[in-house]
Amino acid sequence: MIVDLLKLWGSAVPLMLSPGPAVLSVAAMGAAFGPARALRYYFGIVAGTFSVLLIVASGLTAALLSVPGLAPVITVLAAGYILYLAYRIATAPILKGGAEGDTADAPSFLSGYLLAVANPKAFAALGALYAGHSLVPGDPYGDAAAKVGGLACMIFIANGSWLIFGTMLSKVLRDPKAGRVANIVFAVLLVLSVAISALGR
Repeated sequence: MIVDLLKLWGSAVPLMLSPGPAVLSVAAMGAAFGPARALRYYFGIVAGTFSVLLIVASGLTAALLSVPGLAPVITVLAAGYILYLAYRIATAPILKGGAEGDTADAPSFLSGYLLAVANPKAFAALGALYAGHSLVPGDPYGDAAAKVGGLACMIFIANGSWLIFGTMLSKVLRDPKAGRVANIVFAVLLVLSVAISALGR
């Protein structure tokens, strides 16, 4: 089982650490609002991505997408929400000397949760990882629990790594022009990552 778990993690690294809507938004929040004020959003992303993992593991994804007309509605709502968050990132005030002293409202836990649940890449990546590996052959419940636990660890690591990256940027982007450019670049990358995920399905 240890070898199979390492294989699962090895497959998860390129899929879950590669740029996508959730991890890019976490990095953007770290850069735009500083580490402490981005934590609520980070935990929302983690909780939302874990919810996606549970949905994938339970088989509800296929059941939901089989409902006539539901998939396009979900896609439009998700795209609209992600565009709203991209706007929040692009227009976030530039951090001054003390990140914790800035008064702009940082996105909430719920904002992160909703983006993670609306993230098409999460469903695709977690679905591929979950279906493509077996950790406890012959025991479907044990196998499901092992895969959920193993992938949950990767959810924390992937999003945490991008939060650290964004936080590191926040410390060097105090200049108003550089900070504004960085926020806009993150917002554009967020929108592009959603478009690429959608086109790749």
